[in-house]
This record gives sequence, structure tokens and C-alpha cells, in this order.
Amino acid sequence: MVNLNFGEIILWEMMGTAMLTLLGVGVVANVVLKKTLGNNGGWLLINIGWGFAVFVGASIAAPAGAHLNPAVTLGVALADADAKMGGWGNFPAYLIGQIVGAFLGAVLAWAAYKLQFDTHDEPRNTRGIFCTGPTVPNYLWNTVTEVIGTFVLVAWILLSPGAKVGAGSIEFGNSALGYAAVAFVVIGIGSSLGGPTGYAINPVRDLGPRIAYAVLPIKGKGSPEWNYSWVPIVGPLLGGLLAGLLYLIVT
Repeated sequence: MVNLNFGEIILWEMMGTAMLTLLGVGVVANVVLKKTLGNNGGWLLINIGWGFAVFVGASIAAPAGAHLNPAVTLGVALADADAKMGGWGNFPAYLIGQIVGAFLGAVLAWAAYKLQFDTHDEPRNTRGIFCTGPTVPNYLWNTVTEVIGTFVLVAWILLSPGAKVGAGSIEFGNSALGYAAVAFVVIGIGSSLGGPTGYAINPVRDLGPRIAYAVLPIKGKGSPEWNYSWVPIVGPLLGGLLAGLLYLIVT
């Protein structure tokens, strides 16, 4: 990672996370909204879209370490035993950039599909385009699902053979694939573990678009369901924490 100041970290993380959510929310809109070429494209198309949204976002945010996700930032901070992230001092910079970027990306996705939102015949069911929700509501077990999915992601980032963590950055063990490797991991998590909750595995990926959904002028939209919103925040953070602790134990 290039030696960046607080504001530069915010900027790079914001741009990367904005691209992540623009493409991620965009692929769900393409599948869900009726008057699109991707309508009814299915769960696999959504998984692939989100996976490569991570690849694009991480590639852009590479100068800041390409976190895009507070759970990753937490895991890296724990794993960086030398405290090269500035003794956690840069943690707020990552978080600010990620939240603002996630909100902006969701707004841009809405703008790209505005006409389809305006003509969609089930506007009350559009929340799921922006943020996650459980297929069987049980907040405890929904949290467990998010913990497990995020643990897989962050543990892979920290523990893949040859991976190096330090100075707030991540050097993946599979250098041939680089950030594209993360895309395949995200697609795998979505295909295997995403069914129960929609696999947020990233607090800001859910929170930023949920805020955007609450404020955007979508005609006839439903509730943003704030009562569930803490699950895709707490679950991923716990998953990232556990992955960071595992790294400290085994390395």
C-alpha cells in the first residue's frame, strides 16, 4: 500500500466501494426489475455480478489496501501485529470512505435504472435490490449465517497460502489471479452460504444502500426494514473479528 494520509484513504476507499455497490446493486436491479434485459436472470447471475463487483472495486481501491469492507479492515487491523495501520488510527478513514462510497454507489445504480424503477409493477418489493433480508426471519440464526459467510471471506484473505498482511494492506497468496481471486471466493460464498440471508458479508454494503433506499424517490417503495439492519452489521463484524483472531493464533 502506498503511504497515504487520512483523507487519501477515505478517497480511495470511497471510490472503490462506490464501484462495488454500483455494480452489485446494479446486477440485482437488472435481475429483479421487469423491463430489463437481465430480468429473471437468477441467483447465479447475481452472485457472479457481486463477485466481479468486488474485483472492480478492490482494483480501484488498491492504493488504500482495497478493504471495501469494515469486516476486512477489522481483520487486517487485528492481524497486523506491528500496528502499521497507525495503531488503529486510520480505521475511521476506512470506515468513512466505505460508508460514503456504498451510499453513492447505490444512488448511481438507482439513477441507471430509474425508468425501470418507475415502471416496475411491484415497487413495494424493491428493497431487496439495495440491501439484504432473511428468507426465514430469526435474527439470532440470521446473524450466525452472516458470521460464517464473513469468516470464510476474511479468513481466506488473511490465511491463503503466501498471503502477507501489513501496513493496512493485503498481498494475496495467489498473485497470478490477484483481486480476481476474491471474486471467485465471493461467488463461492454466495452460491454456498448466501441463500438464507442474501449474504451481506459486509456491513457497509448493506447499510449504505439501505440508507439510499430510504431516501431515494422510488414511487410506492416499501420499508427499508431498519429492525433487521443490525444483523448484516453485527454478523460480518463478528466474522471479521474471529478471522483476525484465528490469524493471530495460527501464525
